[in-house]
Amino acid sequence: MLKAVLFDPADGTLREGGGELVEEWEASPALSIWVILENEATEAEAALLSHRFGIHQLAIADAFRDRHPPKIEPFNDNTFILLKGLDADPRSLALDTIQLSLFVGRRFLVTRSATHSLSSAKVLSELLTGTIPPDVSRGALALRVCRTVADRFFPQLFAIEKRLEEMEEELLHASTDDLLTELVQQKGELKRLLRTLQYHAQVFTSARSNMPPELAGHEHELYDVQEQFDRLLSLARLYYELTDDLMTGYLSLSAHRLNQIMQTLTIVTVIFVPITFMAGVYGMNFEFMPELGFRGSYFILLTAMLLVVVGVLVALHRRGWMGSRPGTSARPPH
Repeated sequence: MLKAVLFDPADGTLREGGGELVEEWEASPALSIWVILENEATEAEAALLSHRFGIHQLAIADAFRDRHPPKIEPFNDNTFILLKGLDADPRSLALDTIQLSLFVGRRFLVTRSATHSLSSAKVLSELLTGTIPPDVSRGALALRVCRTVADRFFPQLFAIEKRLEEMEEELLHASTDDLLTELVQQKGELKRLLRTLQYHAQVFTSARSNMPPELAGHEHELYDVQEQFDRLLSLARLYYELTDDLMTGYLSLSAHRLNQIMQTLTIVTVIFVPITFMAGVYGMNFEFMPELGFRGSYFILLTAMLLVVVGVLVALHRRGWMGSRPGTSARPPH
C-alpha cells in the first residue's frame, strides 16, 4: 500500500493520494511530499526508492532486512533512519517490535514498514487534521515520527510496572509455578527491549554530535527524541532489575517453604526412630527375653515410649526447632 501527502507552498494546502502525487512531486521542484509504504512488494519499493528518490542501494538493503539494529546514516542528499517501533496490542504486555525505515530529504520523507505502523498513522492523522502545521519541514516531520515511536513504549512499560506490583502481592500470598513462568518470560522480553532501547539511545546521542544535514535546524527536536529514549532505557532497566528481584524472591520463598517441610519431616523422624527401635527390639520372637515375664512389661514399655517422645519434644523446643519460646529468640543447635 502506498499513501502520499503532497504539500504545495503556493497555497499552503495538503493533498492526500497515491502514486500519482509522486509523479506530480517530481515535476515541480517547489512541492514537498511524504510517502508511506506498507505491505508493498519488495521489488516495487526498491524501484520507487532508487529511481524516484535516489536512495542508496545499501540503505534500501538495510531497510528490507528483517533484523537490523537501529541506525542513522547520512548519504549525499538524504538521511536514512532505521527504528524499531512497538508492534503490540496496548492492552497486552507484549513487547514485539517492527522495523520502521525513514528516508529524509530536503523535499521528501519516505517511511517504510513491512506491516502497518501505528506511529506513522498517528503522525499522518495529526498532519491532516492540522495539529502539525502543513508547511512543516521533512526533517521535523521525520523527528515527529521518531518521537511518536518512543512515546508508544511508555504505556506498555507503565503496564509492566503495574503488573510487577500485582506479582509482588501474589508472590507473598499465593505464588504458583505459573507466576515463575510469567516472570521468566517477562525478564526475557525486557532483556530484548533493553538491547533495542540501548541502540536507539546510542544512535540519537551520536546524531546530536554529528548532525545530518537534513536534520539541521532541529536540534531541540532531536534532543527531545534522544531524551525520551534515555528515559525509556532507564525505566526498562529498572523493571528488568525488579523482575530479576522478584524471581530471586520467588526462589528464596520456595526454598524456605521446602526447608520448613523438611524440618517437619525431620522432627517426625526424630520422634519415631527411638520408639520404633524399642518396638522392634521387643517385637523379636526370641525365647529368652526376661522383660516379657513381668506382668506390667507392656505398660512399662508404653510409658518409656511416651517419656522418650516427651523428652525429644522438649529437647527440640529448647533448641528452637519447634518455634521460639515467648520473649526469647530461637537458639541455634550446638
